Amino acid sequence: MNLTKAAQRYGSILELALQKLQFSLRGRFSHANEQQILSKYMEELLPKDHPRTVVDIGAGNGVRWSNSYALLLEGWRVLGIEADQQKFSLLTRVYRDYPKAHAAHCRAEPENIVSLFRSLDIEKNFSVLSLDIDGNDYWVLEAILSGFRPSLIVTEINEKIPPPIRFVIKYDPDFTLRHHFYGYSIASLADLCARHGYGILELEYNNAFLAPKELGSSRFIDSETAYAEGYRDRPDRKQRFQLNFDMEELLSMTPEEGMTFLRKFYSKDAGNYCLSLQPDPECQNPLR
Repeated sequence: MNLTKAAQRYGSILELALQKLQFSLRGRFSHANEQQILSKYMEELLPKDHPRTVVDIGAGNGVRWSNSYALLLEGWRVLGIEADQQKFSLLTRVYRDYPKAHAAHCRAEPENIVSLFRSLDIEKNFSVLSLDIDGNDYWVLEAILSGFRPSLIVTEINEKIPPPIRFVIKYDPDFTLRHHFYGYSIASLADLCARHGYGILELEYNNAFLAPKELGSSRFIDSETAYAEGYRDRPDRKQRFQLNFDMEELLSMTPEEGMTFLRKFYSKDAGNYCLSLQPDPECQNPLR
């Protein structure tokens, strides 16, 4: 290992230690209030004999902005999946003292995620799924729900696109994140939920909380309400999401005007996404 790489490695380890301390002192490890919201729904909705297993896809270094680290500290079984090599190295460091934690170094894809879960004996009704990979999230979630039924899900959406606009990037195994082009809108999430018997509990800025109908149906809200309460009408939204300034006008447009705006905004990616005002069959099969 050369001096530059060694310095970077030890710098990352030091930063990880500082993050543990910093986030412990502030009382949460998640980006916003996701950790507290999960705790609320675990207390209110999960059966007493739930498996106490959390799967974190896009686990990062295991601490910073983590929806699973607090559960790890409580003795839960944790599967953390991370594609980035540097983050994965830190993730294994975080997990090394926890025998119920397993770090997987791979890119989560619809073709491999179910077999990975099964190879590690993840329960069909495992307790919590956290999904944030800034790309093919929609397709990975679709694949998971075809074979598993997690009791609570927190998943990142593309918060810039209001309902009723359906937006989903088409599945691309070589997808790379680019300016505002990733993931899926909350209206598309609502369609996916409806197909699998899930519903939206709430939105925390750009993270949606979901549950299966047998656990949370009395708490479900529609995508318009979730979007208004969880993102659009939040008083600190513009401060938190300053980089969204160039898509801000979408929020004051009619749905038809918004469709026109997005076609122009994403012109360089024409053909690489689904965009509609009604459920789109094309965006139900990742291989089309």
